[in-house]
Amino acid sequence: MIFRIPIQWPALLVALTLVANSASAHDGPDPVAHWVFASSRMKDNVLRAKIGPDCKVTGTARFSGDEVGSTLHFGQRNRCVVAEDYKTLNSLLPKNVMTVSAWVAVDEPQKWGGIVGTIEDNGNTERGWLLGHNETVFTFVLSTTGADDGDGKQTVLAGKTKWETGRLYHVAAVFDGMKAELYVNGNLEASSADQFGDLLYPSAASFVIGSFHDHNEDYRLKGRIHEIKLFDLAAKDAWVKHEFEHKMQLAALEARPIIAKDGFVVAPYLQFGTQTSMTIMWRTAGLATSTVRFGDTSECSQQKTVDGQHEIHEVKLDGLEPETQYFYAVESAQADGSVVESDVFTFSTAVLKETPFAFAVFGDTQGNPKVSSTFAEMAWAQRPNFVVHAGDLVDKGSNPKHWTEHFFPGMRPLIARVPFYPVIGNHEENSHNYYDYVSLPAPEYFYRFEYGNAEFFMIDSNKNMEPGSEQFKWLKTALADSKATWKIAMHHHPPYSSDEDDYGNLWKTRKSTRGDLRARQLTELYDQFKVDIVWNGHIHSYERTWPVRAGKATERDGTIYMITGGAGGGLETAGPFRPNFTNNVKRGHHYCMVFINGRTLEMRAFDLEGRLFDTVTLKKI
Repeated sequence: MIFRIPIQWPALLVALTLVANSASAHDGPDPVAHWVFASSRMKDNVLRAKIGPDCKVTGTARFSGDEVGSTLHFGQRNRCVVAEDYKTLNSLLPKNVMTVSAWVAVDEPQKWGGIVGTIEDNGNTERGWLLGHNETVFTFVLSTTGADDGDGKQTVLAGKTKWETGRLYHVAAVFDGMKAELYVNGNLEASSADQFGDLLYPSAASFVIGSFHDHNEDYRLKGRIHEIKLFDLAAKDAWVKHEFEHKMQLAALEARPIIAKDGFVVAPYLQFGTQTSMTIMWRTAGLATSTVRFGDTSECSQQKTVDGQHEIHEVKLDGLEPETQYFYAVESAQADGSVVESDVFTFSTAVLKETPFAFAVFGDTQGNPKVSSTFAEMAWAQRPNFVVHAGDLVDKGSNPKHWTEHFFPGMRPLIARVPFYPVIGNHEENSHNYYDYVSLPAPEYFYRFEYGNAEFFMIDSNKNMEPGSEQFKWLKTALADSKATWKIAMHHHPPYSSDEDDYGNLWKTRKSTRGDLRARQLTELYDQFKVDIVWNGHIHSYERTWPVRAGKATERDGTIYMITGGAGGGLETAGPFRPNFTNNVKRGHHYCMVFINGRTLEMRAFDLEGRLFDTVTLKKI
């Protein structure tokens, strides 16, 4: 094996040839560090090095093996920390010349992807070195004393070989004190003489495998690593070529992407959060495992896995702390060995009874993800604790694409971070798709939940609601039991509406029921138990009534009925006559935000441009 060894002699580096003797256990000099990524070398999430310091693997270590060795999977939550402070490695890190090599596979492009190194790239400060990759090729980043402009200056070498997703490559970088080189599969692909002198290390940084990591950046490798070697010598071409040829069968293996592209049919979303639990759901293209990683930092150091293989995944996290922010991500291992892996999101558990909170109100998103996604982003910007949905989530519930291409993509900016609590509308068609995608208390078409000092009563207005029916009796008992300060009901069909033609064509006749008579049967319970607000959809417009009691508008001690059916569906219009119960009515897409603080409730309604167009404040003495 041939290496270039530095000798101080009028600031020149003289290359000498080292040849290992035949009695040696291996060819060439020993590296200062050598990591082989095999499960046999892992214990308690620490990878034992063959030579040099061990490294601590964050997240859960997953290995895959083949006929020529194993690889460790790296992803959104995985990296291998050799030293939190690289200075603890000063005795072994290269000082003026170096060689670093790795067998690595990349699954996802990044502007700055890290394989191994220690780097500082903050503002004008550019120090350290890093073997890595970008969107298309492998890279080597280097900073030295000779090129130092006061706070360091980096040179980035970029290779020529465009890496193929999931394929293993041998990547090596060499610096001999005067020139930096980058090799891919034994071939020299880039060189530069811009850097010279000693290696210029960061003022403070960690030494990490599988990440471009400094004070304010953490771009993690998504892929696999088989082996890494680090030398305090500068290798010549012959050694690099020999090192590649020694395991060139790795490069001949079939490409095996570990991080599956577009693997989510439905990206992760949240269901039925409580003070101590949260349910996470998602859908994959085929049967796969179900794992949620979570924790109090983005490292997501804890995990929960549900047994079996699933397409629609449901994992409930229990034992959480009330009123607490958590980080989470999901992953599913598929039959082909690939892993569907999400980004890291946050959620918060439900607040304590005395804590103020806020929630969003949506209705009738139907087949309009452009509008619903706009509102989802607007609502998330106000940081609600959750969202309630008044039904007609989709246009046709029996059509799977209406869920996977309309509802979930549109609502994703919001429901990946806060749970949504829906009621079923007529457009869901009572389809199994609705019940497959929600996780609610049985029987799921009606249920109740508490949040803070409010309680919500969710009803299926497609089913029987007359006195004596299952839902009527359940609602009566639930309202009688409730001790909440604020009682809020929701069902799709509105008991009161000024719509022009859904309850009688008011442009052709004066006859109209001015609301759904079946749903109106519940109003006697709302009167009896002093329900504060009833939210509905179905009519694709906005309407807020005066307080209503016994079917008539009143100044106080009545229930406010609100139609919020404008989160996507085709718009509808009020009739020519103003009913006595109407306070505010508007044609236009919209959503609402509600804010509760003790005995004060504020409601605000916003249009598609984010403009406030209605507000009401309720106070209880």
